[in-house]
Amino acid sequence: MNTWLGKYLILIGAALLVIGAVVYFVGDRWPSWLVPGRLPGDIRIEGKNGGGFYFPIVTCIVASILLNLLITLLRRLF
Repeated sequence: MNTWLGKYLILIGAALLVIGAVVYFVGDRWPSWLVPGRLPGDIRIEGKNGGGFYFPIVTCIVASILLNLLITLLRRLF
C-alpha cells in the first residue's frame, strides 16, 4: 500500500474532526440564513396540504465552489 493513501486518510480524518468540533460547539449559534438549504435563491414551493417541492440550487453552487477550492488547495500542498 502506498504512503500517500495513508497521508490522505489522516488529512481527511483531521478535517472531519475539525468540522465535527465546529458543528458540535457552534452549531446552534449559526445564523439561520447560513444553514445549508436556507440560503437566498434556494427554490422552495410548499403545497396547501403539507407537500411541496424543494431544490437547494444556491446551496449546491456554494458547496461546489468550496469543494473546488479545497481540492485545489490540497493539490498544491501535495
